[in-house]
Amino acid sequence: MKLLIVESPAKAKTISKYLDGAYTVKASVGHIRDLPKSNKNAIDIENDFLPRYEISPGKEKVVAELKILAKKASEVLLATDPDREGEAIAWHIKEALGLKKPERIVFHEITEEAVKEAMKHPRQIDNNLRYAQEARRVLDRLFGYDLSGLIWQKVRYGLSAGRVQSPALRIIVEKEKEIRAFIPENYWTISAIFEDQKKNKIPFTCSIEPKTEDEANKIVADSQKTDWQVEKVEETKAARKARAPFTTSTLQQTASSRFGYAPSITMRLAQKLYEAGHITYMRTDSTNLSTVAVEEISKVVAKKYGDNYFVAQQYKTKSKNAQEAHEAIRPSHASVFSAGTSPQERKLYELIWQRTVASQMADAEVLRTKITAVADKKDIPVFETSGSRVLFDGWLKADPDARGEDVDLPKLSAGDKLNLLEIESLDKQTEPPHRYTEAGLVKELEKRGIGRPSTYAAIIKTIQDRGYVVKENKSLQPTDTGEVVSDFLSEYFAHYISDTFTAEMEDELDDIADGKRGYAKTLKDFYGPFTKEIKSKKKIEKITNLGDAPKNIKCPECGGPMIIKLAKNGKFYSCAKFPDCTGALTMDGEKLEGPKPTGESCPDCNSPLVERDGRFGRFVACSNYPKCKYIKKDAIIEGQEKRGDTGVECPLCKAGTMTEKKGRFGVFYGCSNYPKCKNIIKSKPTGALCPDCGSLMMEGTKTIPERCSNKLCENNRPDKKGKIK
Repeated sequence: MKLLIVESPAKAKTISKYLDGAYTVKASVGHIRDLPKSNKNAIDIENDFLPRYEISPGKEKVVAELKILAKKASEVLLATDPDREGEAIAWHIKEALGLKKPERIVFHEITEEAVKEAMKHPRQIDNNLRYAQEARRVLDRLFGYDLSGLIWQKVRYGLSAGRVQSPALRIIVEKEKEIRAFIPENYWTISAIFEDQKKNKIPFTCSIEPKTEDEANKIVADSQKTDWQVEKVEETKAARKARAPFTTSTLQQTASSRFGYAPSITMRLAQKLYEAGHITYMRTDSTNLSTVAVEEISKVVAKKYGDNYFVAQQYKTKSKNAQEAHEAIRPSHASVFSAGTSPQERKLYELIWQRTVASQMADAEVLRTKITAVADKKDIPVFETSGSRVLFDGWLKADPDARGEDVDLPKLSAGDKLNLLEIESLDKQTEPPHRYTEAGLVKELEKRGIGRPSTYAAIIKTIQDRGYVVKENKSLQPTDTGEVVSDFLSEYFAHYISDTFTAEMEDELDDIADGKRGYAKTLKDFYGPFTKEIKSKKKIEKITNLGDAPKNIKCPECGGPMIIKLAKNGKFYSCAKFPDCTGALTMDGEKLEGPKPTGESCPDCNSPLVERDGRFGRFVACSNYPKCKYIKKDAIIEGQEKRGDTGVECPLCKAGTMTEKKGRFGVFYGCSNYPKCKNIIKSKPTGALCPDCGSLMMEGTKTIPERCSNKLCENNRPDKKGKIK
């Protein structure tokens, strides 16, 4: 028996079809080992930053099964993804299974041709790539744990910082401060509608912006008392060049702007398309296309659009450290026009197909027209209008959504008379800078060298999950908590969250991957100065308030002045005499209820138990928090219904049961052993376990009555008939 190991069940299923039973194909279901949560035992700093890995919770069964199969196998092949993380997963599999010299194969598309060709060229695990991924993981752990610990002490318990997330947060906060500091200025625009001798109505605008309202009104009044004519008509032919094939960054940006997909959703859909063999590897910053791919595209273009539409194009990769995959994201076969099992997957595939095919097509030819209108009265400003129309669609034939609308102006010549039908001045204000959208932030991170293709989606998701950033009308806006954390880091650790430091560290990780730099040296060079910086900040005073409240805001209890403080859910007004006075208000001026004594004592530390306000309603907990984290289970609180206990044992800790809870996004189910166990699922558990990954099965819909709670498991999305795949 021969064994081939990949990461995902979907990938295993696709590859199995190509090997005609010659190999048993199994999935590790992602990472099987990781650093332990406790930082004390995670990294042996004295021993050249040696990481101490352990089997990831829930992966014991997977590892046990793979060990049994590996012992029986005459040959073991590791076919994890073709990037640093894939190389690291392959190494972890080797270590966990006790494999001596397993062979590693790499392919950038899951097609029969690519897989069989890769199997002809096996190699050993590339330790340089593995060390680069390991260095990133250890670096992020050291940075996050040490800096987060300081933030807990000096700002508020439970806050955190990240090596790449913190610079991203800083960028968003800086933009927010620009918006607040912006002072709008009034200006006027003048628009008019003229009619030519053939009764065609043509909109024009004034070529200058009047500085005052009086000036604008004078132009409007004078324009109505004079005759108009065409001064000149300029027609220019221009070429619209096709865009390069997609990289990870440009795919995320385009899917966001066209479909409104968050980067994390785009990557999840692309992962499914890749694992099903429909597209090439989706984590790449290369714009190259293989010779074979270009040849296939040429045949598709000639057949679908005509021979005159195909022109082979090459594109220069913008990233100076382009790595990961060797090609852009493209369809595995350009002759397949549609692929995917869901509407979202099909939309994304068609977008990738259009961009890839269009990239190898002729330039579009556009006629741009500019018409200038002048008044007989010479002191009236010139009016202009512009239009354009496509003469030859070229690559726009394959990517029509990129075309835009034609603005075809009537045929006019210099000296033609014009009749003024309407004219008006509009009072406007200059607008502040726009907040970043998710697509805009990805573009900004790439431009500044922060992160890499595989990390953009995770960065944006992390700062939202931590409650530092919220998405409002597609724009990213910092929360009160996010702004306080960012300000603290900017004041005391500006160097470590700067663009320069973050980008240089990415370059050093690239050097490790290329074998040009050592793992231990990189971490020593960082950690020595970093720990000194942390220790030097231990003496700063704790940030107990964020400044004085406005003078008109008075304490509801004693009538005294108030200050601004930070709570878990954002800023609030607190009495300046606290703790002598516990008066508190929301930022909207509503009275806040403080902890309410219950008359009971904590069984863990004997401190009084109190009712508190939490994200999911009031609960009973120890007043000695955060030193004591006791929370009373099943506490009956007046005016608040007791949530239902399903009786289903939590598979993660085995000590609690899955209980109904309510959050900001509605009802969900979490372990009753919280906060010791933080296992949660979206829907009510059925009591059954997934046959593939061992996670809880949960209720679905009428058509899909049951599905797996593990997002990465194929059984999370059964077919339309509700059958588990």
